[in-house]
Amino acid sequence: MAAGDQYRIRAAELYAAAKRERNPIIRRECENLALAYLRLADQAERNSTTDIVYETPQPPPDRGEEPR
Repeated sequence: MAAGDQYRIRAAELYAAAKRERNPIIRRECENLALAYLRLADQAERNSTTDIVYETPQPPPDRGEEPR
């Protein structure tokens, strides 16, 4: 399954819930959530193509100072 597929599935479920909803406020919130899940799907797709390598920074060199 592609990186964003789970988010797209949830977006489709929310759109279906919005179509069934009679309360216009709740309907609009379901639609807004569905749009947010579609944005998450797009971000997940972009993230899946990015390779991030974290390298631990080297400690600073000892300056020969005595601790206080």
